[in-house]
Amino acid sequence: MVQISGATKLLGVMGYPIEHSLSPVMHNAALSALATQQAQAFLEYVYIPWPVTAEALPTVVSGLKDLGCLGFNITIPHKQAIIPLLAETTAIAQTVGAVNTVWLTDAGWVGTNTDVQGFLSPLQSLNRDWPHITPCILGCGGAARAVLAGCAQLGCPHAHVIGRQNAKLEQLRKSCANTLSIEIHTHLWQKLSHFLPQTDLLINTTPVGMSPHTQASPLSVAEVHLLPADAIVYDLIYNPNPTLLLQATAASGRTAITGVEMLVQQGAAALSLWINQPAPVEVMRQALLACF
Repeated sequence: MVQISGATKLLGVMGYPIEHSLSPVMHNAALSALATQQAQAFLEYVYIPWPVTAEALPTVVSGLKDLGCLGFNITIPHKQAIIPLLAETTAIAQTVGAVNTVWLTDAGWVGTNTDVQGFLSPLQSLNRDWPHITPCILGCGGAARAVLAGCAQLGCPHAHVIGRQNAKLEQLRKSCANTLSIEIHTHLWQKLSHFLPQTDLLINTTPVGMSPHTQASPLSVAEVHLLPADAIVYDLIYNPNPTLLLQATAASGRTAITGVEMLVQQGAAALSLWINQPAPVEVMRQALLACF
């Protein structure tokens, strides 16, 4: 078994809450596999989860630099709040308006977004006429921004975004209007059932249904049945796998996509950035699937 030494370098993920995260399982499996392949007795890197509140975020980001951390992931609720704390952001992060991956340079922290690549991966294998599909996106946070960017890349001309706060919805619409080639229509949650019969692709970017609140769902069983029979329901939540929403989707005969593959692909892209070599994607995927 490879072990941690005094020379092991630090990677990690910060969010709040973070206890549900399986990113450490996935990344540490990959790092151990790479160490074994290279016949190393000690891990060159280790990946740690950090529970970080909004108030503590600036202090933690500064402290990680002083500790020599090489990079980290950002998850709910910090994907936008992290941006002012960075020295630079990549073009895709600027387009999305959210960051999920950060690494250290001589100039300071640099942020990018690998969520778009991860989100698109399972959709690109489906035979759908994307320019004639209008997605319906639940939630208006950082993950929703990545999803909108992905839908624009697929060629979807329009998207409906459903949220609970009109101010946040309007902020999302305005901030994405000049960067994304997709027309965004925003609506309050009460209007959701109106759009379901015309929704070919429903994407949940909210934390509703995420562990430990596994008995919650953004849609009721009756609402799932309002969707077209050939609709795709994509839940970005990966823990539990499947969520209550996707259980109802599969039971109804509609296509259900879990957040597992998105997590794998965005994680592999991030890991490759940090360690400057290809990530062992299949090792990461199998480590995650073993958790369910």
